[in-house]
Amino acid sequence: MPWIQIQLSTTEQQQEQFEDLLLAAGAVSVTLQNNGDAPILEPLPGETPLWGKLRVIGLFEADIDVNQVTNFLKEQVAVDPLPGLKIEALEDKDWHRAWMDEYHPVHCGGELWICPSWLDAPHPEAVNVRLDPGMAFGTGTHPTTFLCLKWLADHPPQDLQVIDFGCGSGILAVAAALLGANVVDCIDIDPQALLATRDNAEKNSLSEQQIRSWLPEHAPDSVADLLIANILAGPLIELSSEMAARVKPGGKLVLSGILEHQVPAMLDCYSQWFEMSEPEIHHEGWARLDGIRKGNR
Repeated sequence: MPWIQIQLSTTEQQQEQFEDLLLAAGAVSVTLQNNGDAPILEPLPGETPLWGKLRVIGLFEADIDVNQVTNFLKEQVAVDPLPGLKIEALEDKDWHRAWMDEYHPVHCGGELWICPSWLDAPHPEAVNVRLDPGMAFGTGTHPTTFLCLKWLADHPPQDLQVIDFGCGSGILAVAAALLGANVVDCIDIDPQALLATRDNAEKNSLSEQQIRSWLPEHAPDSVADLLIANILAGPLIELSSEMAARVKPGGKLVLSGILEHQVPAMLDCYSQWFEMSEPEIHHEGWARLDGIRKGNR
């Protein structure tokens, strides 16, 4: 069935009021959309951070009286005209199918591909990571994830012990295991991320002995041949000594979630423990750093 979509501009402080009013006016659902330029990348567990500028979008059945709805909203907020009011008809289509059509196989370099589970792998003989978009960060399309996957494709961790620190969806861990890692320990503060990691490991026929998932306080106190961390610059600096201690001398480190202007501070921090290479910069301004652990711990 077709739908009518009514959008309003608001702020984080007024967002709840606008949501309630749209639902009271008959909206079958309400969603929020960024109306500015501030991204929200990885909220902590239990947090629901919002953008400062928002669009609140109400979805209505097509037979509603639009004038009646807008008049109701004007009366309730005592504002005329309504801020950022936009009304549009949505075509009737299979929204689930439309969502699935947005995702395509991604070639990460070498033999490594990321492929949604509902599509045939374009190269069945390649290393194909089967992944469905879900709640946890990381589907292979974001530049930071892609940069890490490209590194793994270029440096397959054959027979290595790997740590995926801040594993999110587990995409890097699964890729590492499929590229030959002996075992990958996945560490994340979010239980939902650990669930997603286990689910994606199972989708790729990887055992619990190959992909192990831990909350930080339960993770084994062991050192790895390779540690990958695709999180954000702030946590990377805060956790730098802990992550350095988890890499054996001569082991490798791969970091992303870093903006280009943050690279100097990251290099200054991690050069205490690692011989750092030149960063690789994605065209969207994200960076990946890698290094080799110095001889003493």
